[in-house]
Amino acid sequence: MRQQIYEEHHLRSIIKAFTWRITGTLDTMIISFIITGKLKWAITIGIVELFTKMFLYYLHERVWNKIKIGKKVKEIEYNI
Repeated sequence: MRQQIYEEHHLRSIIKAFTWRITGTLDTMIISFIITGKLKWAITIGIVELFTKMFLYYLHERVWNKIKIGKKVKEIEYNI
């Protein structure tokens, strides 16, 4: 019996990141509306949060790329 291994393509990762960000922003808008009672404020907070969190995530990723915790050096098995 052959085992199938699925590889995640870049497009799938991009779509997942986009849908996750939309989910997070909608959550922020709902919470903002519950707290403020004002739809305009909730939408404004959600839009601001959308861009600030994307920027912060990018910075977070760049910092973690420099940290060696949890990384392994993979040895090349052969060279052509």
